[in-house]
Amino acid sequence: MSDANKASKDVALSSSRVIFVVFVLLLLDLLGFTLILPLLPSILDHYAHTGDGAYQSLQSAVDIFREALGIPMEKKYNSVLFGGIRINNPFLSSPITGALSDRYGRRPLLLLTTMGIMSGYVVWALSRSFAMFLLFRVIAGVCKGNVSLCTAIVADLADPKARNRGMAMIGVAFSVGFTAGPLMGAYLAVTAKTAGHVFFQTPALLALAFSVADLVFIWLMLPETLSAHAKGSHSGFGDFRDLLSPGALFNFSAVTRTKDPPTEQKMQRLKALGRVYFCYLFLFSGLEFTLSFLTHQRFHFTSMEQGKMFFFIGIVMASIQGGYARRIKPGHHVRAVRMAIAALIPAFILIGLSWNVTMLYVGLALYSFAAAVVVPCLSTLVSEHGTASQKGTVMGILRSLGALARALGPIVSSSVYWLAGAQICFLVTSASFVVPLILLTGA
Repeated sequence: MSDANKASKDVALSSSRVIFVVFVLLLLDLLGFTLILPLLPSILDHYAHTGDGAYQSLQSAVDIFREALGIPMEKKYNSVLFGGIRINNPFLSSPITGALSDRYGRRPLLLLTTMGIMSGYVVWALSRSFAMFLLFRVIAGVCKGNVSLCTAIVADLADPKARNRGMAMIGVAFSVGFTAGPLMGAYLAVTAKTAGHVFFQTPALLALAFSVADLVFIWLMLPETLSAHAKGSHSGFGDFRDLLSPGALFNFSAVTRTKDPPTEQKMQRLKALGRVYFCYLFLFSGLEFTLSFLTHQRFHFTSMEQGKMFFFIGIVMASIQGGYARRIKPGHHVRAVRMAIAALIPAFILIGLSWNVTMLYVGLALYSFAAAVVVPCLSTLVSEHGTASQKGTVMGILRSLGALARALGPIVSSSVYWLAGAQICFLVTSASFVVPLILLTGA
């Protein structure tokens, strides 16, 4: 075997190891994170029944919002609206975490954020008041940098095919985590309640165990992917507003802080990709949020039927990400994103107009295909931008834009849903996916 072939094989093995480690550590993180999702309505009911002062204050604000939109005074809707408050949104923390990882390395920042997440789960396990529960959610939001750091690690890989495979495997971790985690959380809560314990304490302790396992796995298995040269070439934080101002984030202003800034053409392409990412997630997360409203109203889905629906979505997404998405060739990602976003137009028309469960599930299959393809492909495209010492900043900014979209999208979508009705909401938003398709022409 020639030296060149041996070196190429060694690089491939190294990349495969990094991708495997990223998949496992992110899966552990997401399993802990998603355990709480099916418990939120019950947790809110728990604090409502105790007459907690902090809960009552926040409840008043939610009631004002509900009444302004004319949302029916039903327990299910009230709980979903309350649970939708994104106090753990990583909009502010992701760019800062990514920039810090460009200076100090991916591994130290992952260890630090994981220890922060562990402390949050300790607060959750010990919480006996709504104020402590809110503190847990705030800690989780501040320390929730693992996703952007994992995408930065994959972006550090030199081989474009390995980067694409890595981003697809991150998508698989999300699909598996968001499928298995909620089921585990619901089961443990029921078991704990039957045994006479505080129903959310066992899931909180398991989430803590997942984060401890994550910390040990990072410590033992994760290599540092940011080279010493790249650390040394970092030019500093520059203007801190570049990492906090929405305008600067949309313009990726922090990426220009280098001795050899990107060309105008590359910057325009990066900005276009960021806007496509934001616009797509703004529309997608809004309809994702109202989906449970529609199935409850139209088909009278129980919590178990809702769980089966999301299980179906997760399985389809994991299958596509593990097969089609990870095999997309370099240079074909824009075409794949265009095809996936275009599929959302008939998907949400079918869901919005569905008069039987079969029609609903056909729409959900198209929905799942798009969800499996768009974010991994856009992440791969964005990872090609920035110098070696800026990958953390670039991926952190992208993650921040996505967090902002996921915070605003549900508010707008639920407002349209309750003011104009389900059909209008889904049809108008379906047509709005033309916007990211147009923006994609600049990428």
